[in-house]
Amino acid sequence: MRRTKLSAGTLCLLAVLLPLLLSACAPADTRGGITVHTYYVAAEEVDWDYAPTGMDRISGGAPEGPATMLVNPGPTWIGRVYRKAIYREYTDSTFTMPRERPPEWEHLGMLGPVLRASVGDTIKVVFRNKATYPYSMHPHGVIYDKASEGAPYADGTTGADKADDGVPPGGTHLYVWPVPERAGPAEMEGSTAFWMYHSHVNETRDVNAGLIGPMIITRRGVARPDGSPTDVDRELVVAFAEIDENLSWYFEDNITSYAVQPDRVPRDATFADISYLLNLRETMNGFSFGHLPGLRVRQGERVRWYVFATSNFEVHAPHWHGQTVVANHMRTDVLALLTMQMVTADMVPDNPGTWLFHCHVAPHLDFGMQSLFTVE
Repeated sequence: MRRTKLSAGTLCLLAVLLPLLLSACAPADTRGGITVHTYYVAAEEVDWDYAPTGMDRISGGAPEGPATMLVNPGPTWIGRVYRKAIYREYTDSTFTMPRERPPEWEHLGMLGPVLRASVGDTIKVVFRNKATYPYSMHPHGVIYDKASEGAPYADGTTGADKADDGVPPGGTHLYVWPVPERAGPAEMEGSTAFWMYHSHVNETRDVNAGLIGPMIITRRGVARPDGSPTDVDRELVVAFAEIDENLSWYFEDNITSYAVQPDRVPRDATFADISYLLNLRETMNGFSFGHLPGLRVRQGERVRWYVFATSNFEVHAPHWHGQTVVANHMRTDVLALLTMQMVTADMVPDNPGTWLFHCHVAPHLDFGMQSLFTVE
């Protein structure tokens, strides 16, 4: 074996670069026997396209009926592009360099980054509000004290315990979430538990603006260095998200920016009006009509699907064509999701091809809550 002697300059360069390379792979630090996973997450505003091609990629043609108005702006409706606020991960506390999302997670779409930990670890989130409204981060499942709850209400707290409730534009807050045993999977579950986080300053407006993301907790002792469970080959997260743009903070901005004749767009429509329904977007991770990318698995892989719903008046029925899953100790190909419910489903794909994955609730199906997944 040939050995190469490294120069002092090369060694110094490695000493600088190695910690940066390691931090890019896994934001974890072990001190005092407790692993701390630190994430840098910002809320920031983007122009989001629900159907970038303007087509129905499931049928291969243009959407039909009223659905055509969902992808094309008109005199009294907005179309397919809306101003939104989303969670975006950064590499460090300067919030100057977004962390690149790897190809296996491109399917997250509008969702925030996956936050990971094992039972017994601690999650720390340095949150920067780069948007124009106060926002926060509220987690499900894990432990938090009043300084890390991310929700304002009359709880009797003052001072520092209220700073987390709503981080003002330009502000930064550190959320600390220990991960107890009860945040992990129960005895009869698999190796992971699935949770979510979202802004909770004004939950209705915040979540409909787009601020929501996934959190996965692995059973103690069965995680790889990156936090993923050792008994799973592929993980996929899909939010069956009915997004009510009528209730978003950016509704007026979207009318002004994207409607052909903004003055003709009703501001006070009700659920019974077509103009209201056209702002009720039926999506999977923020995409409609087959535009969700990256749902690719391999035959024989151990695939774990994490599916959940968002915060409106929602009932969903996720259905996989061509495959089956095991969820809630039952073999099935259709799940039931209620508002803000989170479900884990395991699949070993055995039928290669490109398959439909959609919500079986008819209005959701007709208005675009469909995608394709491929078994290679």
